[in-house]
Amino acid sequence: MEEHVVYLALGSNLGNRAANLKEAIASLAPQMEVKAKSAVYETDPWGFTEQEKFLNQAVRVETYLKPEQLLKHLKRLEVALGRKESFPNGPRLIDIDILFYDDLVMYSPSLNIPHAHLHERGFVLVPLMDIASDFVHPVKKKTIRELGLFADVSGVRKFDQ
Repeated sequence: MEEHVVYLALGSNLGNRAANLKEAIASLAPQMEVKAKSAVYETDPWGFTEQEKFLNQAVRVETYLKPEQLLKHLKRLEVALGRKESFPNGPRLIDIDILFYDDLVMYSPSLNIPHAHLHERGFVLVPLMDIASDFVHPVKKKTIRELGLFADVSGVRKFDQ
């Protein structure tokens, strides 16, 4: 069975945010094997700003799931962990996004890989730099470290647990 390297972004701003991230990472197995985890960062909300601060983290996993299977699995996992329907960029108990899947470039109605906005979001790039600073974005042709130089990272602070 072929293994794929996938980078995920996790976020939480409801309830015990740190515990939500830990529980989400623990529940990735057995379909995904966690190979690396970033530090946890507290970040200002993005998009809709009238809400609590987020905790964000990035993880590198290996999985046998294909991209669409992985997306469906992660959405089921979010619901199992307690996520309720909200509005775009609204508060959430847990959010798990696929950032990269190997060096795949894919655009479909349900899934864009690489994640369409990751290069603009400090709350994604800073944690990603912890575990993948030299990874080259397959569309932008820049490393994560280079992308981080151009993103607004002012609202991203390391979170002491």
